[in-house]
Amino acid sequence: MSRIGDFADDDAAAWAVKSPDIGSGLLAFTNAVYQKNRLPMRVRELARMVIALSNECVVCQNTRDSDGVAAGVDEDLYDHAAQWRTWPGYSEQERIAAEFAERFASDHTGLRDDEDFWQRAREHFSDELMADLALSCALWLGMGRMLRTLDIGQACKITL
Repeated sequence: MSRIGDFADDDAAAWAVKSPDIGSGLLAFTNAVYQKNRLPMRVRELARMVIALSNECVVCQNTRDSDGVAAGVDEDLYDHAAQWRTWPGYSEQERIAAEFAERFASDHTGLRDDEDFWQRAREHFSDELMADLALSCALWLGMGRMLRTLDIGQACKITL
């Protein structure tokens, strides 16, 4: 049951009426992450799912992109996100994005100071792609924790 209103368990958006100005800004940020992102979709979706698992956000875990199949995103990508270190179906770029996402959510200062990570990341990400990854993770971490904390939309299955 939502902590800030009487919203249906499968409504992940109605909460925005409680904060229309900030909610509309968040909508613009969300649209930019999904419509203007330069990351390959598999990279984006794996990072997103790693954050979703960290947040324990069911709506985030259930979200899928309607263009995913055409971009090579399948259920295996999502099903093995917790095993990003070892599952053989991920590329090195995808693993680095997953590592970034996990550490962004759990050890951001350790990540900041890890020169080995940044050296490996530079082999697979331009500064522009790393900026897109970091901004995307910021959205997913904050939004997912907000939805989970306020118990909003946790029965949703969103298709982007």
